[in-house]
Amino acid sequence: MPPAEAVCVWMTGTKQKHAWLYYVAGLVWVLLLVLLDQRAKAMAEAELKNAPARTLIPGILSLGYVENRGMAFGMLEGGRVFFVILTVLILIVLVLAYHAIPEKRRFWPLSLGVLFIIAGAVGNFIDRVRMGYVIDFFRLDFMEFPLFNLADCFLTWTAVVIALLLVFFYKSEDFKQIHL
Repeated sequence: MPPAEAVCVWMTGTKQKHAWLYYVAGLVWVLLLVLLDQRAKAMAEAELKNAPARTLIPGILSLGYVENRGMAFGMLEGGRVFFVILTVLILIVLVLAYHAIPEKRRFWPLSLGVLFIIAGAVGNFIDRVRMGYVIDFFRLDFMEFPLFNLADCFLTWTAVVIALLLVFFYKSEDFKQIHL
């Protein structure tokens, strides 16, 4: 059985029968994504700190380095304690949401989306707790936009995808299966 098919098979089980697999798979996804984010930030710090920007795709994407001591767009700079408390509360809500989502194949995109958001929050949380700032390194060259990192991509892109799923894919009957 191919790996993708195996994932779909376990996603169609019930929580009682396959609960441990559902949570272990979720934890593995989060750990892999957080490790990817942390590795990318370590590489950015090693290669880009005190160095000129590097072009990846001319006119579109380059790499730079900034230590962001705030949140999105540098807002609330210096609010480290606030960010830590807020992130812990958000992570609790996200874990409860993951638990509430049925393991059925239809809900696989929603479950995976929640895991990506958890990973993004954890990735930036680790930086804030460990260093007091978040390393941002991606730069959009075609517009004036703050630098961002992989965890930010996990958070924002996934939030957009989840919003689209909730509006266009899931029906009111689906929401009745989510047990909050």
